[in-house]
Amino acid sequence: MNKIITRLQKEFKDIPDFKIKEIKINLIKSIYVVFLETVCSSDKINDYILKNITLHKNINDINSNVPGPNTIIIKNYDQIEYYLTSGFAVVISDKKVIAIEVRGDLNRSISPSTREPSLLGPEDSFNESIQTNIGLVKRRIKTNTLKSVELTIGRKTKTTINISYLEDVADLENVKLIKEKLEKIDVDGVIDIATIIHYLESENRTVFPTIRRTERPDAAAYSLLEGKIILFLDTSPFVIILPTFLADFINPVNDNYVKSVNVGFVKILRAFCFILSIATPGIFIATVNYNQETIPATLLINFSMQSAGVPFPSIVELLILLIICDILRESDLRFPSNFGSAISILGALIIGEAAVNAGIVSPIAIIITSFTFISSLIFTELEISNALRCYRYVFLFLAAFFGLYGIFIAFSLFLINVISINSLNAPYFAPIAPFNKEYFFKTILKRKDINNKKRSNLITDKNLTRMS
Repeated sequence: MNKIITRLQKEFKDIPDFKIKEIKINLIKSIYVVFLETVCSSDKINDYILKNITLHKNINDINSNVPGPNTIIIKNYDQIEYYLTSGFAVVISDKKVIAIEVRGDLNRSISPSTREPSLLGPEDSFNESIQTNIGLVKRRIKTNTLKSVELTIGRKTKTTINISYLEDVADLENVKLIKEKLEKIDVDGVIDIATIIHYLESENRTVFPTIRRTERPDAAAYSLLEGKIILFLDTSPFVIILPTFLADFINPVNDNYVKSVNVGFVKILRAFCFILSIATPGIFIATVNYNQETIPATLLINFSMQSAGVPFPSIVELLILLIICDILRESDLRFPSNFGSAISILGALIIGEAAVNAGIVSPIAIIITSFTFISSLIFTELEISNALRCYRYVFLFLAAFFGLYGIFIAFSLFLINVISINSLNAPYFAPIAPFNKEYFFKTILKRKDINNKKRSNLITDKNLTRMS
């Protein structure tokens, strides 16, 4: 016992919140209670441990009568450090070492989703506690086939990660593949879910996100029922959903709470906005500079009159405006929410009007840029917004050099890219290429729920019948 205490005092030297409390049992024997004050609850230590030691005077009685939710007998003393840093108090006697869970309440309460606001669905969202997050999903899916694999990642952080799936629905080979990838991660620390995404994606060269993250428990539950796999990470308010398709990013979970007749038009509109947000500036440059025969003569004259006093070619105008809009959007994201939107709107109005009055850009360039960014605002996922931005410039520059042929080249590059991507061995551009009827009518178009009787074999080949 004295060796253990001496070792702990040496290992936790210069750590002010490390506490050792000695309790005399008799003239000869003592019991030591060791804990980290910052991650433990002093009330729980007093109620669960100190009162029982005073009452029973025997560590064996403490193990059987302690009201703590989790008690573990430690046989490998190298594990003491892990339990101390995980919110356990370690009770040490000359016969036994016991870890008792007395975590402090360091988590925020369950609050509404801020990044994926709910219109008609539930208002709860994940927080930084992995146990709370798993509980929010199990509250929705009450079955013993909801299985989990738990791992610890990070030499110093020892972060808990949980792989959850429905055993009778999910592809177990995919579960095994994810587990193997996670076990290969050997780093000092994993602080956020983004680190896991980077390792799972292996930082592939596509600008499109191949892994989806969400902070909504209902989205995670829907994905599990489809046969997908969910990854929870302690300290992160997001979970990972695998596999992920491009169509998932234009198919928010809010669509599940709206009638299929009403949401069908909105889904088509989102797909149309996806194309417009990357191609509109390029199409404008191509038609104005190269393929002027595609524009009515009256409209072309108006464009020419508006650009008469502007000293820059059309592509320079659009580049100036697109870069300014990107700067405003970044400032909006980084600035406090109470002021960000107001400052962006004010900046756009002032800069836009001043630029037109100064003859730096033409009014039509302002309209094209505004239309482009309004179309892109439909997509709230940051990674999708960044991907749209990259391809917007690809379309713009190729259109500036080759006209409408450049648009065709850019669109071909886009298709080649997305068709060649896989997410957990599943084609990223599904359900369009390859076409999959079940998933198509769930994401691209929505039909009545009563007609969605089958799961998609893109994700799993087990238990494909959803509804009898």
